[in-house]
Amino acid sequence: MLIAKNDEVKRSRIWRIVMIISSILIVVIAIFFLTRLFTSNPLEGNWVGEDSGLNLKIRSNNSMVVDMSEVLEDSDIELKVKYTIDKDGKTLTISEDPDAIKKAVKDSDGEYTEEMLENALSSVITTFDYSVDHERLTLTEREYGEQMVFIKR
Repeated sequence: MLIAKNDEVKRSRIWRIVMIISSILIVVIAIFFLTRLFTSNPLEGNWVGEDSGLNLKIRSNNSMVVDMSEVLEDSDIELKVKYTIDKDGKTLTISEDPDAIKKAVKDSDGEYTEEMLENALSSVITTFDYSVDHERLTLTEREYGEQMVFIKR
């Protein structure tokens, strides 16, 4: 075996190669975790409303699906909305997607109108301050201070 021989030059060369490779690996892993920590979306995932009956499916591509099944009695309707997040200011701005509302109205076969769906979404379409504590998301409406609490599923 190469290391078992009593050749100090070869041993120091192998040791240097091992140290360089391990240093590079440590730096790459540190960069990965730092970029993941500072660039990931803290709200991404599925959130179930504690009181509101809303379920939010927040995706990383600035789209969110709002499950309106408990708000619009006995329906199984999900509406896609858009959102922007400001991680520094901890604000979440949710805006409606008119195309998604029209598609949902069309798919409902006349059960819902655009106005009904817009009214159902009205509690969500605004700007919120957000707070994530463990598996709990609190959205506080900026204008009136009303809070909605969600648990991560």
